[in-house]
Amino acid sequence: MAGERTIVVTGCSSGIGAHCARALKADGWRVFATVRKTADLAGLEADGIEAFLMDYTRTETISELVSAVLERSGGRIDALFNNGAYGQPGAVEDLSTAALRAQFEANFFGWHELTRQVIPPMRKRGQGRIVQCSSILGMVPYRYRGAYTASKFALEGLSITLRMELQGSGIHVSLIEPGPIATRFTANALVKIKENIDLENSPHAVDYMRQLARLDGSGPPNRHKLGPEAVYSVLKHALNSKNPRPHYPVTTPAKQGMLLKRLLPADLFYRLMRRTD
Repeated sequence: MAGERTIVVTGCSSGIGAHCARALKADGWRVFATVRKTADLAGLEADGIEAFLMDYTRTETISELVSAVLERSGGRIDALFNNGAYGQPGAVEDLSTAALRAQFEANFFGWHELTRQVIPPMRKRGQGRIVQCSSILGMVPYRYRGAYTASKFALEGLSITLRMELQGSGIHVSLIEPGPIATRFTANALVKIKENIDLENSPHAVDYMRQLARLDGSGPPNRHKLGPEAVYSVLKHALNSKNPRPHYPVTTPAKQGMLLKRLLPADLFYRLMRRTD
């Protein structure tokens, strides 16, 4: 195992993380995968993946993960794929500060802590790859996704700054910006909107009915939705290219959104996004 490249992949219980962990293993990486629930360890371990419990909102679990990986790998962490996250839907005015803070703990502060802890061993070896699974909502705003959008906008800014600061160190930072991907993300978001938003008494109650249809699958299907393999195809480039890109948009809506944001006047662009549902 001494010659295998090592990578830490988070959020591997399902979806993008689970697919990428297994695909990386098949491509010859030594994969250290994380999940939040003990029940999710066995499936990964059965496929030869070294799995750990880690929760972005609990700093001690991040430190325990990094220590365990360094011990098993002889101090080697070649790459990090930050992926585990959730979306808190709801209008900004309906969003409590506590719910917003929880969104940032899971989607931003925990990612920062793990990233900071893997940089020192990467610096010692003079090389490394840090890939952040952001979102097109880190580049383009969307109604009723304010908390998630804010966390991803913050991630974009912090990660690009880190990329510039690490220039010349041998460590490269990239962001993947997926649009709609077939995962459990919407099912988890449905739980969060019911848990933290007063749906019936909000001035946005009518719009929330459409949002609930999107989340529970009773609305029209998204014809642009791709499988997690679409994310893996760009992850491979970010990990293997001599000159990895700063941004990797995935899906047609993501690519269109980034293009329109560059081309259109800001007011026109935001009015266009306001009508998007």
